[in-house]
Amino acid sequence: MAVQAEKIVSDFCGAWTKLNVDEIMSFFTDDAVYHNIPMPVAKGKDVIRKTIQGLLKGAVSIKFEILHTATAGNIVMNERVDSFEAGGKHVSLPVMGVFEITDAGKIKAWRDYFDLEMYMKQIR
Repeated sequence: MAVQAEKIVSDFCGAWTKLNVDEIMSFFTDDAVYHNIPMPVAKGKDVIRKTIQGLLKGAVSIKFEILHTATAGNIVMNERVDSFEAGGKHVSLPVMGVFEITDAGKIKAWRDYFDLEMYMKQIR
């Protein structure tokens, strides 16, 4: 499962470049949890969809560059640089992500850790 879980996360990160919320959402279980720490937790596919739609709003490009990946069973952790371009602003942010993948190959939990102040400085 480790190789499969790692590929699922890699494919998920790559899907963001298309800016297609339906494709991104296809990776989640119905009862998934997304916690973009330090933001509020999003529970369930409907709430996650609204959260992701907010992230995509106005975006002209998004790229998740995976630098390192560690996998243990159905848990995948990756160090990334997430880059966004929206509203004439470019943001490049180091992120540590943790993904829990079901045996059916869906994301049941996703937690991203990043420096909110670093993000805020780039969008001001």
